This record gives sequence, C-alpha cells and structure tokens, in this order.
Amino acid sequence: MGDVLALVEARLRTTLGEPDARAAVTFLGTDRIEVLRFPDGDLVRYATLGMSAAPMTDPTAALADPVKGPRAELVLSVRAGLADTDKVLRPLAVLAASPQVEGLIVAPGASLDVGEPLWPGAPFSSVLVAESGGLVEDLELDDPMDPVRFLPLLPMTQNEAAWKRVKGAQELQERWLSQGTDLRDPLRAGVPLD
Repeated sequence: MGDVLALVEARLRTTLGEPDARAAVTFLGTDRIEVLRFPDGDLVRYATLGMSAAPMTDPTAALADPVKGPRAELVLSVRAGLADTDKVLRPLAVLAASPQVEGLIVAPGASLDVGEPLWPGAPFSSVLVAESGGLVEDLELDDPMDPVRFLPLLPMTQNEAAWKRVKGAQELQERWLSQGTDLRDPLRAGVPLD
C-alpha cells in the first residue's frame, strides 16, 4: 500500500510540481486520505492521495481482491482567487473515501455528490467524473495490479446533475462544450438546459 502511494505522489509531483499545502482526513473504518494542493498559474489543482492504496471492489463480490481491481485518485482544477476553494479539501476526501465507505467503483461518467456545497458559496454539491489520461497520465503498476487512473472531477449544479441522470454524461459534456462553459470557474452559473 505504502509503495503504491509513494509512486502516486511521485507521479503527481512530476506532473503538477510541488504541492504548497496538504491536508489529511481519516474516517471511521477507512484508511487515511490526503488532499494535496498544487498552484498552477491562475489555476489551483487539488489531488487526492490514498484512494488508490487498495483496489476498488464490486460491493456484490463475496470476497474483495486485495491486489486486482481498478485504482484511482481524484483531481479537481479551479481558477484561483475567485472563491474559498481550499474548503474543498474535506469534500474531496469524502469522495475519495467513498469506495471504502460505500463500496463504490468510481469510474468515468459517474456522478458523485457530497450533499453540501463543495466550498462556501459554491453552486455545486456534485461532480461528474471525467476520463483519465489528460492532465495526469495513468500510472502503470506491477502485474497483476491495475494502473492508477487520475480522474478529473467536473463540478455540476443541481440542475446539471439532474439533467445528466436523464440524458447521460456524454450529453452533458457536449452541452458544456457547445455553450463554451468554463468548467474551472468556481462561481459559474449552470449551463442552459432544454
């Protein structure tokens, strides 16, 4: 476990630079989850560290495989200085702990909801999990372990989350694209929906 997390942190540092802050959260019955903060010009990026320590397992499986199964960490990018986004550390840790706590397999296209604003004044309480491989390249591990995927999180308003449940993740992403939505704006309004 420690070896995987050391490799994950090295990949994050190589790609995003040195973190300027980190916070750790431990939930009852779970391993420690850290959230690292990386300044990047007019952006700030938050990345979880700890979710990939163990593979995510199907909650219906009779036995959890300690080696095989998908592994991931979460990455959120927002514009710096527009909102108190550093308060997102705990909600991100909650999302990263969800595979351990709720038996979820977090994968692209999924919606995750924390039930409260991601940061003070945020119009978002949920996120859409996007495809990995863009900002931070997947981290290959020794066989038979699956690679660690760094999954970007895209904040959604309540209306967008409801629309996504009906129309699907692809439709919502296409709507964002067609409207020129700045998904990194921590105060953005919801995209117009039909």
